[in-house]
Amino acid sequence: MIRSMTGFGQAIANYADANIIIEVKSLNSKFLDLSMRLPKKFSDKENEIRTLLAEALERGKVSISIEQQKKIASSDTQRYDENLFASNYAELKKLADKVMADYDSLFQMALDAPGVKQTEVPEEADPGEWEKIISLLKNAIDSCNSFRDAEGEVLGNKLESYISNINQGLQQVIKLEPSRTERIRSKLKENISSTFSNENADANRLEQEMIYYIEKLDVQEECVRLSAHLSYFLNVMKEKNSNGKKLGFISQEIGREINTIGSKANDAAIQKHVVEMKDELEKIKEQLNNVL
Repeated sequence: MIRSMTGFGQAIANYADANIIIEVKSLNSKFLDLSMRLPKKFSDKENEIRTLLAEALERGKVSISIEQQKKIASSDTQRYDENLFASNYAELKKLADKVMADYDSLFQMALDAPGVKQTEVPEEADPGEWEKIISLLKNAIDSCNSFRDAEGEVLGNKLESYISNINQGLQQVIKLEPSRTERIRSKLKENISSTFSNENADANRLEQEMIYYIEKLDVQEECVRLSAHLSYFLNVMKEKNSNGKKLGFISQEIGREINTIGSKANDAAIQKHVVEMKDELEKIKEQLNNVL
């Protein structure tokens, strides 16, 4: 089963005193590259979150955001950092004076600046609160993995089509191979006949040299190995766990056989199919960068 490294998951809960929004995003990466944005009171939980994400998402460039929005009751009084507000307002006035702008919007801008409005939130989380956060985080991770599975299905269909195209090119090469071999044999006979017609040459030795030369240019073994690699690639795709790295190694072997066929064939008709197979292989490698 193919799973993409691209995913997004979100979990939202409304509690009596606060709204909690958790988002998990992931992109492709060779390793687990994790960044977190947490409320200050949960900063000591980073290792626990990291372990949970590593087990569930395995690898990728993952970012997690936990936002807690405290509900302000009607009896609560909004508090402001007066010193910060005054400092912001003074700086904004200086900037306005430099460009000769009016002061109409400066008050609201200074009031809306980060840190001016203060909502009292407990600095320490109680165990019950953290249990709610963990439960929500698991839901967000599950949602992210569901997204990855859906993206993986799309990726899998693309990879199967690319493998099918390579196999079609291979079948054309196999079809053209007998006529290519016969042309090589005929050409060798003509060259040998014209070169040694008036000389005493060992016929058996010449025949052995011809066979050796033809075998060096034969691509049947490469075609058999390439066919096996293509089948193996499809089988690995169907395995329970996503194996992006393993598929990458197989694609390298596929490329090696295609290159060898191209270098040994030395035939215009076959080279056309070799180029097309290489093009499909590049598409595979590009897609594999996003496979878990």
